[in-house]
Amino acid sequence: MTDTKKFVVTRFDPDADEAPRQQSYEVPCQPDWKVLDALNYIKDEIDGTLSHRWSCRMAVCGSCGMMVNGKPSLTCKDRLSNYGDTVEVTPLANFPVVRDLVIEMDGFMEKFQSVKPWIITAKEKAVEEGTNRQSPDELDHFKQFSLCINCMLCYSACPVVGNEPEFIGPAAIALGHRYNMDSRDEGAHERNEVFRGEGTVFSCSYANECSEVCPKNVDPAAAVNQAKINAVIDWATSFVVPRQAARGEPTRGSASREASEDHRGGK
Repeated sequence: MTDTKKFVVTRFDPDADEAPRQQSYEVPCQPDWKVLDALNYIKDEIDGTLSHRWSCRMAVCGSCGMMVNGKPSLTCKDRLSNYGDTVEVTPLANFPVVRDLVIEMDGFMEKFQSVKPWIITAKEKAVEEGTNRQSPDELDHFKQFSLCINCMLCYSACPVVGNEPEFIGPAAIALGHRYNMDSRDEGAHERNEVFRGEGTVFSCSYANECSEVCPKNVDPAAAVNQAKINAVIDWATSFVVPRQAARGEPTRGSASREASEDHRGGK
């Protein structure tokens, strides 16, 4: 049994339109449909000129993020049964629009690169030494923050991104924090320097909107606040550790290693 709903969709053709406009479609919806299913029906059966992004339809690729009735939504996961007779679909807020529901992503990806989202080591491990092993507990320490699918819903919901376009944003900070918490990584100091810069963790007002809309429960708001604390600790430690070393005193890290060696040696 189908249920006809009215879809009000933002349209914008950069070659013909001076500004975005709205267009309405009557769509016969199946009971189990998601918002994306209705958009695909419009594209395939009613108006082939409609442009929108989608790929996996399994909440993995993150490409189908849009505003649905004014809220950021992963449309392949968002059930139409949650909505009434009229559904409004617009492009994600806080992003330039390329065409219809398609947004420009270049600035978003540049912000990701700024936090150095890769394993950094002081010295590359020799092949004969084997792989970098990690315990389940060490993995659990950061796993939550590695589940991001780059859907950009958090950027669309974030009030700081709306007012300060230079803010690197919750997803980028959560990603950098994920690597800082990885036991295999040695680049936390480099990322913390980035986090102490302009438009990063201390620009966050902790509205928590990013975590509210995250479809994967990454909780980027928690990552941002943990990153704030770690950035301050890293800054303070930079004053203490060199002075200890200059006086010939063991640093916290070396003291821990010596204590461990004494324990193994039975001292």
